Amino acid sequence: MSEETLRLEVKRLKKELALHLRRSRELEEAYDSTLENFMAALDLRDVETYGHSKTVARYSHVLAEALGIRDPRALESIRKGALLHDSGKMAIPDSILKKPGALTPKEWEVIKRHPAMGYGLVRDVKLVPEVGNIILCHHERFDGTGYPRGLKGETIPLEARIFAVADTLDAVTSHRPYRAPRDFRVARRELTGHAGSQFDPRIVDAFCGLDLAVWEKIRFETTRILPPLDDYRALVPEKAPAS
Repeated sequence: MSEETLRLEVKRLKKELALHLRRSRELEEAYDSTLENFMAALDLRDVETYGHSKTVARYSHVLAEALGIRDPRALESIRKGALLHDSGKMAIPDSILKKPGALTPKEWEVIKRHPAMGYGLVRDVKLVPEVGNIILCHHERFDGTGYPRGLKGETIPLEARIFAVADTLDAVTSHRPYRAPRDFRVARRELTGHAGSQFDPRIVDAFCGLDLAVWEKIRFETTRILPPLDDYRALVPEKAPAS
């Protein structure tokens, strides 16, 4: 093979590689958009938690970095697992999921099935284990009193322990029908007060190691891009006049 032929072949291979990389990025972006839209649609079933999945995904990513996790693939898996954590709730009837009053013991048992249901869904599409671990274990507690398997301490996957802190951080600082949103100082007291029981103390320490302004900025950035629910009326086309 001549030097000129070799040069042209290298040029051709570089061009093909660039094309494959661009297509791969486009597919990844489409995949991410699909996940985010799917969870936004699920959040819309319960107006009070609209935007929750996007916010906890960002909190989880930042917490993982604060713990020293640097592998981009691991961070992305944690973000996706947090985004999909409640995917199993799509199998829960609205009569239970949206019930305004207290749940009966039987209804509560139905609610407690959603981690396993979501895990089954993700396992079928063969996402990485870290994603499934968050979905299956996001209601486990550090002291072993959680569900669905009653895992304790470090037997709970690290990514699920990270998510538990992110989830409570969002819950405390979000609006609920029965109370106004509370500030991040209250959230910090809630997390430190339950370190060792509900939460892994090491992850609570990582949260406390960052200035509260960091978390406030994340909340602002994730919620300001969410349109008011009334804006969705504009997306519904009006009926065409009868001809």
